[in-house]
Amino acid sequence: MSNGPPKRMVVPMRARSPEEDHRAATPLELFFDLVFVVAIAQAASGLHHGIADLHVAEALLSYVMVFFAIWWAWMNFTWFASAYDPDDVLYRLTVFVQLTGALILAAGVPTAFAEGDWRIGAIGYVIMRLAIVAQWTRAARSDPDRKRTAYRYAGGVTCVQIAWVALVFGPTPLAWMTPLFFFLIAVELVIPAWAERASPTCWHRDHIAERFGLLTIIVLGESILAATLAMQAATSEAGLTGPLAELAAGALLIVFSMWWFYFYRPARDLMTTTRAVFTWSYGHYLVYAAGAAVGAGLAVNADFLTDHAAIGAFGADMAVAAPVALYLLTLWFLYEVRHPEVPTRGLGPVAVILVLLTPFTGHGVLLTGLILAATLALKLAAGHRAAGRAEGRTDAPKS
Repeated sequence: MSNGPPKRMVVPMRARSPEEDHRAATPLELFFDLVFVVAIAQAASGLHHGIADLHVAEALLSYVMVFFAIWWAWMNFTWFASAYDPDDVLYRLTVFVQLTGALILAAGVPTAFAEGDWRIGAIGYVIMRLAIVAQWTRAARSDPDRKRTAYRYAGGVTCVQIAWVALVFGPTPLAWMTPLFFFLIAVELVIPAWAERASPTCWHRDHIAERFGLLTIIVLGESILAATLAMQAATSEAGLTGPLAELAAGALLIVFSMWWFYFYRPARDLMTTTRAVFTWSYGHYLVYAAGAAVGAGLAVNADFLTDHAAIGAFGADMAVAAPVALYLLTLWFLYEVRHPEVPTRGLGPVAVILVLLTPFTGHGVLLTGLILAATLALKLAAGHRAAGRAEGRTDAPKS
């Protein structure tokens, strides 16, 4: 753990043991996450203003693309650091280069949203990718057992980054930009699966679960911040009206429940096979994107209540209900659908349907919060009863 000065300038980049005790996120990893607070806030702000101004389709498309770039940059670093982290001077300096690229990426988010101009973001990605390729190359030289895997990562990342640069800076027809963007996303997602087939890297299950959980907290914190700033602006202009109080109550119920739903079950128990790990980690794109979009939707509601949005009441409520439903549905799939022992598997789809119906009531945010709280209470009660029955069987006298 990075708690002090590195021991040496350069040490061999050996694979860390996947069974290492007390493996926790390092201060350098936490520092890395802070950069993504800025990028996620920029993406959520762009979505907020796009929806409020009735540019919903354009804002959603830009958000999906921008958020993938943010999430994938974070994923690249997180999985590498779980397998290799010598914490020497060279490693720290290389991570600082990645941080610099991430900051440039964050600076390019507004222009990507407003103008579809990805050049600043692409420059940031080139800097990050140069650093991660250097890390994988260094790992290949120090870890002969996973040399092919490391070189596959380095080669795959290099090739796809060249394609990204050609797409953004080359004479690509505008009509081809979006299809080619999603094609390269698919290529990005295939590279880790292809690389890991050579010889799996030694990622740490508890470490990965903690890292993903920490980013979830950051995303939910962004939702709280977005809602707080929107409420602050609204109340300073109109005072604390009944609708604004209702929005505040619903927002608190929603964000608190979303946190509890995510941490309801230990994530490490779900990472039992390579396929399960890829499903779990890739599914978190939807978890994070939906979580941040909830904050944007709450801000849209505050704008609507103070007559600062072109969108109507139904659209404002759906801006919250849709990402909440996606968040619930994704967690249900990742945590419950493939696990028949969960006693409340049927609650997830029911809650999703009810949440999507709330915009028709005129009180969408508050009802969404109440539905989440009620669903959570039912899950907790069912879990308590199941634990009691299991304890009773354990304490029963043996014949």
